[in-house]
Amino acid sequence: MPHFDSDSVWNTAPTSAPAQRKGRYAPGSAAHPAKMHPGIAAHAITTYTQPGDLVLDPMCGIGTTLVEALHLGRNALGIEYEPRWATLASLNARTAAQQTGAGSGIVRCGDARHLTNLAPTDACGNVALVIISPPYGPSVHGQVRSTRETGEPGVVKKDFRYGHDRTNLAHVPTDQLLHAFTEILAQCRQMLRPGGTAVITTRPWRERGELIDLPSAVLAAGRAAGLLPTERCVAMLAGIRNSRLISRPSFFQMKNVRDARRQGIPLSVVEHEDVLVFTRPGLRRKLPESQNATLVTPVTAPAALRSRTCGWKGHHGGHCCS
Repeated sequence: MPHFDSDSVWNTAPTSAPAQRKGRYAPGSAAHPAKMHPGIAAHAITTYTQPGDLVLDPMCGIGTTLVEALHLGRNALGIEYEPRWATLASLNARTAAQQTGAGSGIVRCGDARHLTNLAPTDACGNVALVIISPPYGPSVHGQVRSTRETGEPGVVKKDFRYGHDRTNLAHVPTDQLLHAFTEILAQCRQMLRPGGTAVITTRPWRERGELIDLPSAVLAAGRAAGLLPTERCVAMLAGIRNSRLISRPSFFQMKNVRDARRQGIPLSVVEHEDVLVFTRPGLRRKLPESQNATLVTPVTAPAALRSRTCGWKGHHGGHCCS
């Protein structure tokens, strides 16, 4: 993988994630335990796609990637395993499409290991960008309620678990997760157009004191799936102000760090996500000049023209299919 340079650090958190989500999501969306950071999705979409392109998130949660894509004039496709979140993602995508009047969004409910069967037929081979984040340790997830809110001593953790379906990849051991994630990335490779980009966000975590180096394992999974590693970047979770970091750790991140240091483990608060960038091998088919021009049309271009740009017909609004 290439070394880090100035272009490899993404300034994706000038404001907090909740501030970036404000006004764009249906009630209940905040309860998802591991939401994609809006600034990371937006940066990837702006960097690796053009207006009218098709963006895919095969584990889309509440649809953050889709919402950001639609607000940037792209088309969006999301797959989500749990019906609760798929329904919310569909609503969020539909709202974004209505707010912007640009782009089309679809959400389908199902297992991303069967992505090519779940996706619309004409989307296969036409995706410009895949954005995905595997589920990982609950130590960085969740919210807290204080004594004042609950009337009980101390604090109570909430919204840190996925649903009760034990076949959800969030619940399986790490080796099973990586095997399944490799299958998902292989499906993503088929969905990408030649030369298309896959952006995977991840981070390490500790489990019973042992460091789980998920970024390195995901890098190996991408290669095994037939994708070509091209960049390794850092997406900031802390703000940058006057050349100083403005840390925004969760309550439980701070607690875990303090507990670890008391045990002599030199743990620090995580201030970034690892971003692994891959491409699907092959050259993108060169389009006629008349079609190339549509790649940079304004986001207010007619829907039919935007759909032709990425070769995917799509549909306005989102819908969830079981």
